[in-house]
Amino acid sequence: MKHDYLDQTFGLAGRVALVTGAARGLGFAIARGLGMAGAQVVINDLSQAACEAACARLGDDGIQAHAAPFDVADGAAVAAAVAQLEADGLAIDVLVSNAGNQNRKAVVEMTPAEWQALQNVHVNGAFHCARAVLPGMGKRGFGRIVLMSSVAGQATMPNIAAYATAKGAIAAFTRALAVEYGASGITCNALAPGFVRTDFTQGLQDNPQFQSFLSTAVPTGRWAAPEDIAPAVVYLASPGASFVNGHVLAIDGGLLARM
Repeated sequence: MKHDYLDQTFGLAGRVALVTGAARGLGFAIARGLGMAGAQVVINDLSQAACEAACARLGDDGIQAHAAPFDVADGAAVAAAVAQLEADGLAIDVLVSNAGNQNRKAVVEMTPAEWQALQNVHVNGAFHCARAVLPGMGKRGFGRIVLMSSVAGQATMPNIAAYATAKGAIAAFTRALAVEYGASGITCNALAPGFVRTDFTQGLQDNPQFQSFLSTAVPTGRWAAPEDIAPAVVYLASPGASFVNGHVLAIDGGLLARM
């Protein structure tokens, strides 16, 4: 009986989840979590080989995984990929827009093209992916969209203005989608992770001064692992979160709570 409750409340059997930027790091951990909860997962990244390698790793865990390489910043490519997935019988029930990039520079040192490159992936990428999956979700009367904001969208530090701006926009886009499509059976929420130990943050991991800052600024006193973030996505995608809509969940070890 207990297992039945868990399956009915948090299980994702029969669902198809598309995770962007999922060949490694946080995206891979999220895809694995969704797959372990019963979903088929579609692995997106830029490289076909990287997507296929990630699918093979997930297959070792008994997870059904499918490769879908495309650039989230290319709206036409996103639309074509989602249309092909639907034609292949993989209509997207859950979208996790995780793909991202970073460029740590002071504002006056950043070129307009460099600034735009971050907005293209984070903000436009989320828009392209949501726009592609929303019609099908609306037609079926069910959808779960999880976008990736950041604590940097609420509190920032030097040299990440472009990234912080993009992540703040993602939080606003989350609320807009929640309001616009909630009546269609579609929820939209976002995560705001703190500092997660992945390749994406390697520069900070290699900085002794930052390590000292993190040990005092984060009440738990440590980096997050990707596996600390993935369960929240499973929850937000599950039946148990059907009334959670328009929320930005900080998973930061208490960083934003500290004065």
